[in-house]
Amino acid sequence: MKGYLLNFDFLEYKKAHELQHYLVEKRLKNEIPETLILLQHEHVFTIGKRGSEANIFEKVATVYYIERGGDVTYHGPGQLVGYLIFDLKYLNLDVKEFVKKIEKSIAYALSKYNLTCSEENKLPGVWIKGKKIASIGIALKNFVTFHGFALNVNTDLKYFFKIKPCGLSPDLMTSMERELGYKVDIEKVKTDVIEGISKTFGIEFINVNLDSLK
Repeated sequence: MKGYLLNFDFLEYKKAHELQHYLVEKRLKNEIPETLILLQHEHVFTIGKRGSEANIFEKVATVYYIERGGDVTYHGPGQLVGYLIFDLKYLNLDVKEFVKKIEKSIAYALSKYNLTCSEENKLPGVWIKGKKIASIGIALKNFVTFHGFALNVNTDLKYFFKIKPCGLSPDLMTSMERELGYKVDIEKVKTDVIEGISKTFGIEFINVNLDSLK
């Protein structure tokens, strides 16, 4: 199965949000296949459908209210964000299976760094030794997914202490840099995550640019 990959270095959050909506409509019309967007954002806080601004203690970043599930989280430099525009009906997956496959894909990438993920944790996301290294939050439109995951690679974790991330203590957040003790090459992590998603979902991704999708 072929899919599209849009690979950015940085993309402003508002533009990325608009891009997701644009691609969801194209996927609904079957004008594009399953599409993965990888990028980093500027410092932002996002609030999901069940979230509350009361969980932001210091507004040190722009706040966006968005459609995904969950509460408040942080995005910023050094964090690898992935947005998946996937048709669950076409892939014959339910939401729970889809989320599990995302978790498995990230765990595969982390295993390349000898980081072992815990599978017994009942909370969403990807966990290592009781610490959350990746958050997952999705939205659906007619069974087409958008939003996705945020993997803390070299993330400045102090921003999580400005909020109550996903309703949890900020002490529970970690990053690859913290676990490994050194700054990690985020471009290599991208490659490993793409490989993980490709293997887990059975999709061979083709690099495309945004202009070719207009």
